[in-house]
Amino acid sequence: MEVRGERECTDCGTRWSYFETGSVACPDCGSLRSVGTGERRRHTDTPAELDLDGVLVRLDETPLAALVDDIKEGCRTYLRKRGFIRGGDLAPLDDAYLAAAELRHAADVYGRIAGPGGGRAAATMGSRGPEGASPGVTDDEEWYVTSLLRAADTGERPTAADVPPRMREARGLAAAEAVLAYRQDVAAYLDDYPDAEARRTLGAVRDRAKRVEALEGDIEPAEADALVAAAVELGRYLITDDLDALAASREQIRREF
Repeated sequence: MEVRGERECTDCGTRWSYFETGSVACPDCGSLRSVGTGERRRHTDTPAELDLDGVLVRLDETPLAALVDDIKEGCRTYLRKRGFIRGGDLAPLDDAYLAAAELRHAADVYGRIAGPGGGRAAATMGSRGPEGASPGVTDDEEWYVTSLLRAADTGERPTAADVPPRMREARGLAAAEAVLAYRQDVAAYLDDYPDAEARRTLGAVRDRAKRVEALEGDIEPAEADALVAAAVELGRYLITDDLDALAASREQIRREF
């Protein structure tokens, strides 16, 4: 949407930047009576924090399986507020967004693996039990989800090599989800600032993301990371006009796994 970036309170006269606060409420007196001033600009992002404090304080005393719904809801709330155009300027596909998307899907996978009992299997059991039955979550899977949870505010994620086999889905779906969300804002940005080469590369990024989505995320974690890298580099090209970044984006899309 396009909004006026500056607002003025009609009660006390305070002026502030809507692009910075994402709110029409006056930061000084709290009044909701304000008017927009200045030039209209495309804006899709809202200042947001991933609030998982309520989960973290219970983590040591509560089974992780009992917390997955709260984790997913916290991530969904954060992701709904986020966008990548701020006052007409394109922003990068950032680590915080990626970490929240991966945590949401990891919590979902964890809940399905744990089942109603929320049992945890020894890491040595592997991913399949007797007669092909799936055991409870392994120590590696629990570590993966808790690592994402504890580092969510920093945007840190486990490396591709550290993603447990049954969590590949989470990594892949998070990559596709984040890239497609970013692609939507990049496409809107290119409506305002046309670039045929960027548009062509964006199409290839979208096609790869839709393929991952169709596979329900079941790809190698390194392939998921390459998809993310392609979107990140494309964004860097548009933000900095660095032709090397455009070439890097195309190279990531061409990678074979």
